[in-house]
Amino acid sequence: MSQQPLETVFQEWHDNQALAEQMIPLIGSLYRHNNVVTTLYGRSLFNRSVIRILKDHRFVRKVEGTELSVQDTLPLVQAMTELNLGPAHVDVGKLGVAFKKRGGGDAKAFLREELAEIVDAHDPNGNNGRSKDVVLYGFGRIGRLLARVLVEKAGGGNLLRLRAIVVRGRGDIAKDLEKRASLLRRDSVHGPFDGTISVDYEARTITANGNVIQVIYADKPSDIDYTAYGIDNAVVVDNTGIWRDEAGLGQHLECKGVSKALLTAPGKGNIKNIVFGINHGDIATDDTILSAASCTTNAIVPVLKVLNDEYGIETGHVETVHAYTNDQNLIDNYHKGDRRGRSAPLNMVLTETGAAKAVAKALPELGGKLTGNAIRVPIPNVSMAILNLTLGRETDAEALNDYLRRMSIDSSYQKQIDYVDSPEVVSSDFVGNRHAGIVDAKATIANGRQAVLYVWYDNEFGYSCQVVRILQHISNVHFLKLPRTQA
Repeated sequence: MSQQPLETVFQEWHDNQALAEQMIPLIGSLYRHNNVVTTLYGRSLFNRSVIRILKDHRFVRKVEGTELSVQDTLPLVQAMTELNLGPAHVDVGKLGVAFKKRGGGDAKAFLREELAEIVDAHDPNGNNGRSKDVVLYGFGRIGRLLARVLVEKAGGGNLLRLRAIVVRGRGDIAKDLEKRASLLRRDSVHGPFDGTISVDYEARTITANGNVIQVIYADKPSDIDYTAYGIDNAVVVDNTGIWRDEAGLGQHLECKGVSKALLTAPGKGNIKNIVFGINHGDIATDDTILSAASCTTNAIVPVLKVLNDEYGIETGHVETVHAYTNDQNLIDNYHKGDRRGRSAPLNMVLTETGAAKAVAKALPELGGKLTGNAIRVPIPNVSMAILNLTLGRETDAEALNDYLRRMSIDSSYQKQIDYVDSPEVVSSDFVGNRHAGIVDAKATIANGRQAVLYVWYDNEFGYSCQVVRILQHISNVHFLKLPRTQA
């Protein structure tokens, strides 16, 4: 390559950086002023770096086969700021591809047509609903990630306010507060908190990016009167896993200031196990106790749903290759569960999973059709589900992958199903992925009616995002998604 082309490529990169820098304040203004969340093929553009925005534009080529750059999308974002838009989730990437296919032209006129439902719909008085108080009961792996997501989404019409966390307190409260804040600030798997955190020892609060979070010390729900902290009509998200039935979780509802309880584990008895995107429509207004099911159930149900809709599933086996969790031992020691007493960082541990049976709670049509097992492996995060299925009709890997790719980018399951087609990806590449599950296209096997699919999932962060989606739903935080999906 001659010197001139090298300089041309380098200059083009710098020009695109400059355009992405121009885009960032516009995206922020749309979010804070209009409650418009901009995405690029499902990937949020809000609060992202210049490099991340450029990488997400590059991602479009992989899923759509079409080149898209900030030169294509910046004019659309600029025009959006001039249209007095109402609240919505707007996929700038899909609009950009459609605009290019149309041959460009007047961006504002194009958007008036595509976004007609929200043009001139901005309410300057901000009457978009009443905010919902959220309490995190327990502050472990899932609790802290939920806190990160809720703080990140604060404002912009999200209407969810993280008001408090509940933990057990022993000894030096000031030291305990500092440790809780430090665990939120630094995470060995997910990296540092994106923002600032401070502690008020006297008030017993942690302030994260301006969100004042009360730290409540209690040994059991009945010890707490949330109204004493100005909290009312709250949703308590129970991350402890101590109580999984209606009797146990019902203790939260007996507290003053609580209206609903959401469990971040599979619920027992008649508790509805919800996989957002699949059966959240089953939630009734008078449901006061709900379960967000398990991370594995959330990962596999969306993929199973779309496969069953298109091909039919006669039988199948789900094998989960799961990261180890705090439930296991660092070194060999007594454990009430079979095999889980053996050292988690040193062994693959064969164990059971209820995910296959739990599928029927979200997809009754698959009841009795699936079996399952699990292997815990020596990594701290990101798991994989291997779906070995007998389908109702024949297909091949190419057709199967093409269908799943389309479901991942242009269907109502866009936030649940992600898709990757690379021969080099490994588990660490999916740390922080916000989807419930990610289909690995290169690993897909299909022969006649037999199919094997490999679905990655961040069993911590992806699951936490699904929990927040349930919180938004039960708190009546609903956003119009534009442009409308085609599948």
